[in-house]
Amino acid sequence: MNMLLHVALVGLGATVLMDLWLWGLKRLGVPTLNFALVGRWVGHLARGQWAHIAIAKAPPVRHEAALGWLVHYGVGLAFAAVLVAWCGIGWLQQPSVSAALAFGVGTAVVPLFVMQPAMGAGIASRKTPAPLKNCLKSLATHTVFGVGLYLSAVVIERSFP
Repeated sequence: MNMLLHVALVGLGATVLMDLWLWGLKRLGVPTLNFALVGRWVGHLARGQWAHIAIAKAPPVRHEAALGWLVHYGVGLAFAAVLVAWCGIGWLQQPSVSAALAFGVGTAVVPLFVMQPAMGAGIASRKTPAPLKNCLKSLATHTVFGVGLYLSAVVIERSFP
């Protein structure tokens, strides 16, 4: 299998598993990220505004929901590429759960120290009513992403040896 396609399928699978996790949380009444707000942030970023007091109060941008989902999946694919660059191409043939989990947990740095501050929630959600709860939710979600990286790599390797 083409290496780029292999990496893309791993990232896609991991992102889908993460989305299933978020869907499950939402069904249980646990608030999750609205990806339209990610699109809004990216739309404003393209116009030169990086940080917001509260992204939900920022003016909407055209097609923000589609943009947010596109960015979400693009980041998932990019993270898979970074994992393979970090571990080496051999990881695709012999995926390691420890590397995938460590990497998945490490990706939680992005929401905690980039997205949340830029969207007005502060570093590690400190400006929200429940910072610890929000941090733990981000950590759990990105751990699920790490599990998804591993499971996707295993399924792809077994399906296309």
